[in-house]
Amino acid sequence: MNQSTTPPEVTLAPFQLFQETGSFDDPDFLTAPTRRPLWPPPPPWRRFLSSKQLERILPVDQDETEWQEILKSRNVDDTATPDTDGASTGAQAMINRDQIRGAVFRLPEETIPEGGVSAGEKIRLAVNAAIHLRRPLLISGDPGTGKTSLAYAIAWQLGLGPVLKWPITPRSRLREDGLYGYDALGRLNATQIAKAGSRPRTQADEPISIGHYITLGPVGTAFLPSRWPRVLLIDEIDKADLQLPNELLHLFEEGEFAIEELRRDPQPVVEVGTCDDRRVPIHNGTVQCFEFPIVVMTSNRERDFPPAFHRRCLRIDMPRPTQSSLLALVKAHFRDADPAFWGDLKQDEQLEQWIGEFLVGGNNPDRATDQLLNALYLLTQTDSRQLGEALEKQLKEILKRRLSEAG
Repeated sequence: MNQSTTPPEVTLAPFQLFQETGSFDDPDFLTAPTRRPLWPPPPPWRRFLSSKQLERILPVDQDETEWQEILKSRNVDDTATPDTDGASTGAQAMINRDQIRGAVFRLPEETIPEGGVSAGEKIRLAVNAAIHLRRPLLISGDPGTGKTSLAYAIAWQLGLGPVLKWPITPRSRLREDGLYGYDALGRLNATQIAKAGSRPRTQADEPISIGHYITLGPVGTAFLPSRWPRVLLIDEIDKADLQLPNELLHLFEEGEFAIEELRRDPQPVVEVGTCDDRRVPIHNGTVQCFEFPIVVMTSNRERDFPPAFHRRCLRIDMPRPTQSSLLALVKAHFRDADPAFWGDLKQDEQLEQWIGEFLVGGNNPDRATDQLLNALYLLTQTDSRQLGEALEKQLKEILKRRLSEAG
């Protein structure tokens, strides 16, 4: 007689990796989160290096050492806000400006009619889906809506170190600007100097390794093998030459690229520089990721992309900020301000009044969030109110001028 057996319980990877960060009322909200000890597994069709291959070229302890080097910027306080005595204040002294940008980022949480979810929930769904599927994320939206800041928020909340940034211009080239640069002239000069020496050659006179003349760009650095992904921001990709999105297709599909100069080198392992000032080994002239990086590409909708490019991406529109999301953002940025600067009304009431003026015309005022922060800083942290009513009104008009307004 057959005995019925209970199937073994399956442990599934958590879906919500990127979530809303903590409350600004928490004094420790600027404490840097830690990386997950294990990254969720990829789909079978998005696996690149195998675990055994990774262990051969990058053992676990070496990978952890590399990450300690990547994360060391958390202890840099060059961009921390100084107090009146010149000393850094609070937890902000322990993190840099980019990390603060990620920590204070907030998404609109008001429920939208379509589907009964918030705009913020839609963005988080897209981000988490892109992470699990190992696919790039294409974020479209109006200027100043927080598309770029989303990349910093992902890196901050998941403890993945500084964002690797590639700002796109019409002249941007994938190989030279994104993947790696090769200083051929510098190497030629070094070789000629070595040959010109009059004394007998020694081992010290041998030409410096070609790796000293190769530096990985932000894209190349992001695709280095590791057990955890880096966050790569390709900012304003719609400004690129028509061919650049097509050139990215192979990289996004295969997760690897070749450094031709190293493929011709007889050494199987050559150390090169990275865009974040590290030295890393390259095996057999090829960079291949183990974990696909979290790629965030932003677009201001200035051009369309080919279907082949869309097929390799997850696409989402960044919502405009709302009253509540802007209120939270302002309170985070001005968390150390003296309450007396906010005027006679209660802080939230005064802020809501100013934000309401900023959002006149609904939540699509054709203005950037930066403009609101600039205006509030001048109106609350300086003595601009002593300018007089007419000049203060003119200052407000200058600060909140619409982005599409010419001149």
